[in-house]
Amino acid sequence: MHHDPGGLLVLALGLVLVAAGFVWRGRVLRPFSVKRAQAAVIRDRSRNLLRSSDMAIAEARRRAARGEPAIVTVEDVTRVACQHYGHLFVEREEAAAALRQRYEAADCRVDCMTDAFN
Repeated sequence: MHHDPGGLLVLALGLVLVAAGFVWRGRVLRPFSVKRAQAAVIRDRSRNLLRSSDMAIAEARRRAARGEPAIVTVEDVTRVACQHYGHLFVEREEAAAALRQRYEAADCRVDCMTDAFN
């Protein structure tokens, strides 16, 4: 019986990859560089603050009485970021910048008021 060495090599490599996938499944690997890790943290924080702003705007709109403007504050964004994303501290200017961005994107000038521009 003749065995093809190339086929056996491919089969062995496939088995090694399957075993490695089994062992490392679901684990988060560390980034290769500190700069990439820091950039990822900054991106995640920025994304979380934008989402917190969206949530604070939606909550303010739900709370507002019919015909009254929704009032969304920087403090609302900070509170949502702490409650939903576990941020221990959020700088006021950082939260205000995120709120200003989402305020403009959601066309809030029509039905909302905010302190983010002060």
